[in-house]
Amino acid sequence: MNTNIITRISTLAAAIGLAFSANGWAADPDTATQTVTYEVQEIALVDVSGSPGAMTITAATPGEAPTPVTDATTTYSVTNNAGTDSKKITAAINTDMPTGVTLAVELAAPTGGTSAGKVSLSSAAAPVVTGIDNVSETGKTITYTLSATAAAGKVTSASKTVTFTITNS
Repeated sequence: MNTNIITRISTLAAAIGLAFSANGWAADPDTATQTVTYEVQEIALVDVSGSPGAMTITAATPGEAPTPVTDATTTYSVTNNAGTDSKKITAAINTDMPTGVTLAVELAAPTGGTSAGKVSLSSAAAPVVTGIDNVSETGKTITYTLSATAAAGKVTSASKTVTFTITNS
């Protein structure tokens, strides 16, 4: 037989043997596993930036109701991960306003939500923003409007607590 062929066969056999024996010489890799359990719970939060300034009606045009006053110095923040159109924000005051005096609020809608516009506040909760999607936004404007009829007469300084609640739609 040709020595060149024998050398090639011997070299090939040695390479194959080395490959198989290398696997036999290498230690089995050591592995470890862990199971990670995870969950994201429903989060639905609303927060306000503070309280508006005192609102005082001081003027009127002759023959018309007193001129309403507004305050848009506060904001709210909202976070919701409960799904599309899953939440709404309601607003209520601790006690009803005096006869002839109205306190209304309007919240700018977060992305995907709908503002109810100017809503007169009472002790019964009323929707002010509806259709809130998965969102996390801050700095959304709250606008208060205080109005009165002439029949309300002079009303001494008082305050109301406004409660905003985020609930299921």
